[in-house]
Amino acid sequence: GMAVQVLPLCHPVRVAEEATTVDHISHGRLIMGVGRSGFPRTYQAYGISYAESRERFVEVMEILRRAWTQDRFSFEGKFYHFDNVCVTPKPFQAPYPELRVAANSTDTFESAGTQGIPIFVATRLGNLNELVPNLRLYRENWAKAGHPGNGKVFLRVPVYVAATEAQALSEPEESVMYFYRYLGARIEESATLEGARAVENRAERGQRLQQITWDEVVRSKVIVGTPAMVADRLSQLQQELGLSGIRAERKCGMRISPQRVMNSLQMMCENVIPHFRH
Repeated sequence: GMAVQVLPLCHPVRVAEEATTVDHISHGRLIMGVGRSGFPRTYQAYGISYAESRERFVEVMEILRRAWTQDRFSFEGKFYHFDNVCVTPKPFQAPYPELRVAANSTDTFESAGTQGIPIFVATRLGNLNELVPNLRLYRENWAKAGHPGNGKVFLRVPVYVAATEAQALSEPEESVMYFYRYLGARIEESATLEGARAVENRAERGQRLQQITWDEVVRSKVIVGTPAMVADRLSQLQQELGLSGIRAERKCGMRISPQRVMNSLQMMCENVIPHFRH
């Protein structure tokens, strides 16, 4: 699985070919995360307007579907034009690899639900409680569109496991706080860049992240504790949010030592994951 390919910054035919190649190499195990990215600065580096990101994303998604399901396809859009193109290989999976859309804004939750696409959610800008109304919106649109089931939701969240609660609270603190301070500064800066929308409240949200306390982070943005504490918290979130899976970030902020990351991972694999095997 990958999370995420920023589709508006990619050439759609190239992405279609590379994805299906990996799909064949993995014998149909590819799960493809896609998104727009929340950072206008990235678009500036590519010479693309962030204001175009939504329209470009929609076009690339449609092109991928046609490239994967039609022997030859044509497409006439605002940004891309293809005439009688044949993409090879075709996907190993039918009709194509599972897609997961990174959802952060309300309109993304709505559109992903309407299209019947599984989603990634995270706690980078908001908190775990704020996910509830957005997931309700996603599932309401999923049902209105007539898709079977309830929609797949995967949570991306920093997780740190330690032998004692004191260790779990102290060892990742510096790294995680560095990450949220840095993220807050970048989000605040992006408020004035082209394509940023007033409804996103970037300046306010960025400032809030820079002022957040470790206690607030522990309560609403990360999962830390002993194996038993982490298993209980994950079970609670699975029930409250209706999760299909969790993508645990092992080294949030990149300042946790490799040995501590490995110790946390080992405890996660040996003492937490078994609670979720059926």
